Amino acid sequence: MKISREVKTAILVISGVLLMVFTFNFLKGINILQKHNRYQTQFDFNALSSSSLVTIKGNQIGKIETITYDDKTGKTLVTIVVTEDVKFSKNSKIRMYETGLMGGNALAIIPMPGPELAKDGDFLESEVEEGLITSLTKNFSGISSNLGVTLKAADSLMNNFNRLIINEDEDGIKAAIAELNQTIVSFRAMSNAMTTLVAKNDVALTSAIGNFDTLSGNLAEITTEFKQVEISKTFAELDQTLQEVNNLLASVKDGKGTMGKLLNDDKLYTNLEGASLQLEQLLQDFKLNPKRYVHFSVFGKKPNRFDAEGNIIEDEKTQPDEIRVELENN
Repeated sequence: MKISREVKTAILVISGVLLMVFTFNFLKGINILQKHNRYQTQFDFNALSSSSLVTIKGNQIGKIETITYDDKTGKTLVTIVVTEDVKFSKNSKIRMYETGLMGGNALAIIPMPGPELAKDGDFLESEVEEGLITSLTKNFSGISSNLGVTLKAADSLMNNFNRLIINEDEDGIKAAIAELNQTIVSFRAMSNAMTTLVAKNDVALTSAIGNFDTLSGNLAEITTEFKQVEISKTFAELDQTLQEVNNLLASVKDGKGTMGKLLNDDKLYTNLEGASLQLEQLLQDFKLNPKRYVHFSVFGKKPNRFDAEGNIIEDEKTQPDEIRVELENN
């Protein structure tokens, strides 16, 4: 069977149209040879385009098919086309997010747990992720306010610093710098004076250093000689001496020897006490009866004798005709 030229032309045109449709959808990310599901959602504003991606967990799974405005609700209706193999619950959400700093938005399916899977034509809830540009835009007023406060504080600090520099009172920096300069000048003068003093007394300092070296040498010799002394022998002799002293004190304590008897014998104390008592009685009797011990006679009269109780002993009588002067000490 021979095909006419018209049929061939029609087949070629139809094939070209189908190829163009396939290529167009393929460039949009839709493979018309695969089955797809369509889902709808809505946003308060339109920030999308027909070329915006549809992803799930960062993987592209479809494209935006249509974007329309609903006059009744005042919202933007968006229809997306997703490969039929991708399954998620009906509770999942479609999130609009920014794809970069230069702008551009995309949609992402956020899977949520749920008993029922989403079907072709279902309506899914939507949300908008706050991007970096939006966040900076919203917070720019707060940042500006904080920046203004910071700049005011910095300006106040600089003003105080300028006043401190310009201030010529004692609390100002100029006064402090002037005092520091005076201190440096005084230190320089003292340093010069010390240098002059050292230069004038160079000979004396040299002699003093020499004397110190000599003294150090002598101390070293003394230390060497001290090291050579038999310290152990000296301590042994000292220990022997102390032992002898201890033995002596022990013998005195035990009553041995003259010193021991003097210190430990009670008879010596008793005799001394008795002698002291008799001496005291003798002195007392001498005060009361001095005639017993001293006699003065002009005519040579013999002195009376007394007994222990003070009575006169009359064994002899004195002759009255004898004239003599006699001084006796009894």
